[in-house]
Parts: sequence; C-alpha cells; structure tokens
Amino acid sequence: MRLVKFTIDGVAKTGTVEGDQITPLGGGELLDLIWRDGDRPLAGLAPTTRRRYALDEVRLLPPVVRHPRCLFATGWNYRTHFDEGQGKRGGDVEEPTAPTFFSKPASTIVGPHDPISIDQDVSSQFDYEAELVVVIGRPGRNISQADAFSHVFGYMVANDVSARDVQRRHGGQWFKGKAMDRTCPLGPWIVTADEIPEPEALTIDCLVNGEVRQHADTASMAFPIPRLLEELSAGMTLLPGDILLTGTPAGVGFARTPPTYLVDGDQVISRISSIGELQNRVRQVQPTDSMPEYGAAYAVD
Repeated sequence: MRLVKFTIDGVAKTGTVEGDQITPLGGGELLDLIWRDGDRPLAGLAPTTRRRYALDEVRLLPPVVRHPRCLFATGWNYRTHFDEGQGKRGGDVEEPTAPTFFSKPASTIVGPHDPISIDQDVSSQFDYEAELVVVIGRPGRNISQADAFSHVFGYMVANDVSARDVQRRHGGQWFKGKAMDRTCPLGPWIVTADEIPEPEALTIDCLVNGEVRQHADTASMAFPIPRLLEELSAGMTLLPGDILLTGTPAGVGFARTPPTYLVDGDQVISRISSIGELQNRVRQVQPTDSMPEYGAAYAVD
C-alpha cells in the first residue's frame, strides 16, 4: 500500500495511491494511523468517497509532518561516500566501526514537489544527498537485528540537503549544517513494508538538472537496516512514526572536482526503485518568506 498526504481545493487529506490515482481515506493523519496500526495491516481503512483524484491535480504533502520529535539520520553509511570525502573534510577520518547518527528538526521537512530553500547569506555550499528512509511502526527499545524488520512500517525517499561550510564551521558536527529550514524533501508517499520485501536490494539515484550525480544500490550500505535499528534503539525507545534516514552513496557535490553545489533554479530529482521519486526546484530564500509549514498547517480534515 502507498499511503499519501495531499491537498485538494485547499483541504488536506490522506489517501492511497494506485497508478496515477489517489483514493481518499478516513482515519485522520498518517502519523495517527501509524500509531494505531503500526503492528498490523491497514486493510480495514475505508475510502471516504467514491471520488478519486489524479496525482497531477493535487499537491502532495510530506507524509509525516506532525512528528513527535526529530528526524534521525545516518552518516557515512556507504563506504564509497566515506571514501570520496577523505582529504576533503579538513583531515582524514578513521573509518567508522559503528553507525554514525545525528538528528534533524521537523522544520527541515518539505513535500516531494516543494522547493528546497537555500539561503546564500548563510551558506554557499548547499549539497544534495538522496537517501532511503525507514518509518517505524511498532515501538521498541533494544531491538535485536533478528526482530528489526517487524518494527518497520514502511519506506520513503529523502534528500538530506546539507550546508557543508556551516557543517564544518561548527566544530565538524553535523546538526547545524543539516538543520536549515525547508531543506529535506520527504515522500512522495509511504510504501508499506509488505510491498518492499528486500529494502536492501533497491536502486538510489539523484539527478541535478538531468545529470545523474548519484547511483547506487542499497545493498552497498556499510550497516544494513537491522544493524541501524539495533544500534539506534539501544537504550532509547523508537516510537511509531519515527523516521530514520539511512545514509547517502557517493557522488555528492562537495567531493566533485571542482566541488559543485546547489544554486537557485536547480532541479533535483531523488529516486528509489519500487518507492518513487522527489522532484524539487532549488529556491533562494526571500525576506518575505514565512516560517516553515509544518504541524497544524498540514493538519487533515
């Protein structure tokens, strides 16, 4: 099942996607559905109307916005990406023997077709990172690798856009450089886990202005999904609706020769086989821009 959040005639709704059609559902927020049904199928959901909508007549929203806390993310989870940055980070780093986690605030989230906002008064080095996202369905702490997939509700695509110079300016830690408002597209929908029996056999691509910049298989992860969930949940409860970005492969802008960063007007496509794609235009922030749209602004009827 592909669960989607969208607006039509200014009203936000949830629905399921089949082909290029959306069927509206009852039940409220996708996050509420995950909390309620994270450990069992969603087959009991019923359409609220016989009306169906074409994908091209609605605005797709981020599937999960009213989030209980932050987004979790993983760094250096593809050896090729780790290796391409050696000597370009201001010093070599020892190859990690355990996953490297960081967090991102909910204010980074934008929809699958919304603009990626860059503020060149803050950073001149905005970079793309296409990633597979795991959505937690069943809560758990100290999750074993053997039991890890039973806690997965589904999967999405993300682009973990990062301000590289800001990232390095703050002691080399990643939080600030990956926390810029409206820089993390999510979606285009949540594909439930039953439709992705082999999440580590998917293909990831990122294209900028039609040029393929990243191309890899999720089988190349240094730390597979069960290991990530085991490490992340150690001593810390994962909740239904929690989001984990699982890392990006090689091909990012800062590692190119010369480095190539996102600029106003760029078109970025982040695509994962069997899930879908994000299509986002890069847009320079304007002084009149409002605060990020999240929380109540995306509440469904």
